[in-house]
Amino acid sequence: MGKILVGTASWTDKSLLASGWYPPGVSTPEARLAHYASRFPLVEVDATYYHPPARRTAELWRDRTPDGFTLNVKAFSLLTGHPTRPSALYKDLREALGEPRRTLYRRDLPPEVVEQVWDRFLSALRPLHDAGRLGALLFQFPPWFPPGEPSRRYLLRCRDRCRPMRICVEFRNAAWMDDAHREDTLAFLAAHDLPYVGVDMPQGHPSSVPPVLAATADLAVVRLHGHSARWTSRVIEEKYGYLYAEDELRTWAARIHRLSEEAEVTHVLTNNCCGDNSQRNAARLAELLAGRGAGVVSPTPARPSAPPAPASAAGRRP
Repeated sequence: MGKILVGTASWTDKSLLASGWYPPGVSTPEARLAHYASRFPLVEVDATYYHPPARRTAELWRDRTPDGFTLNVKAFSLLTGHPTRPSALYKDLREALGEPRRTLYRRDLPPEVVEQVWDRFLSALRPLHDAGRLGALLFQFPPWFPPGEPSRRYLLRCRDRCRPMRICVEFRNAAWMDDAHREDTLAFLAAHDLPYVGVDMPQGHPSSVPPVLAATADLAVVRLHGHSARWTSRVIEEKYGYLYAEDELRTWAARIHRLSEEAEVTHVLTNNCCGDNSQRNAARLAELLAGRGAGVVSPTPARPSAPPAPASAAGRRP
């Protein structure tokens, strides 16, 4: 039986901060991340999809979390074929492009600029990787990324470009998992050591993928997005405004437990980020998994604050 790490997507959503989940006095970035890490062993960083991180930011994530804590990081939008705001590009690259005003796609940029984005994005995450904190880079591909040879080649390019960091793959085009392609998709991922990200999400939309769970590598990943009726809303709290009921969580616990028997490590992330819904559901899901005898990894307890050092005779601290 493999290990299961349960966590949430993000720890700084505005609605979470307003929900009261963080205790009074836990109000700084450092304190919030430390508090989160004392409750869960895993978190997903989604802000990196909208803007590539600075290396110093990754160093702070490393320094503010305990040994054994894991961060999955969502790949920058430009690298997954999503539209990207020009303001999200590195300043010098933006200036070299003449300060473009319209939304950009990877195909709009010279190859050397795209390579610079790859280099800088991965270099910024090196401190997490070197410290053993980086779990996987989440490559979530858009609805217009269909199954086929060009897409498969790009999946392998992403895998190879990120090495020694590893990636996991989430599709938002249902054809990858329809009856005609599912077997081939999973076989391809398994043959190339690419972890598949199983999802739970509203059905009936162009981005809807059926809730297939599969271990295609030693790492398996599950992301639970909820079933909001406002899935197409641009308001995050509406798009992800869903709280899983107890019977739903029990069903998912059973499915995840079975999945964990096929992988060395399974990452489970609740992404119904509205208020503290995600945190509540993740905590309960971990309880249900533990109750089934699954190999749930416990968070590292918060470290007590060190008492102030006594002043020396000269009034200096040693």
